[in-house]
Amino acid sequence: MASTLIQFRADDIEKIEAIKICEKLGINLQAYLRMCLSRLISENGIPFSMNVDEIEENKALRTMRDISRRAEENGIADMSLEEINAEIQEVRRNK
Repeated sequence: MASTLIQFRADDIEKIEAIKICEKLGINLQAYLRMCLSRLISENGIPFSMNVDEIEENKALRTMRDISRRAEENGIADMSLEEINAEIQEVRRNK
């Protein structure tokens, strides 16, 4: 079977993340891309989803969840932007 080289540009960070996911799935990025092409052709569309449950959670999302939890615990989760700004101004005045 004849083969051809397919090249495209990708963001460096996205490439690294994709490689990490593929490694957890036990394949390399090239194998995954070949699978995508084969399935795209056989299904005449994008037919599948591959997920890894144990991928490390995004640090920013984890931080936001932690902040939201703390706000709930302290009874300030429903503060308006104006109330938050007033609190900030009060702290700055008392410095």
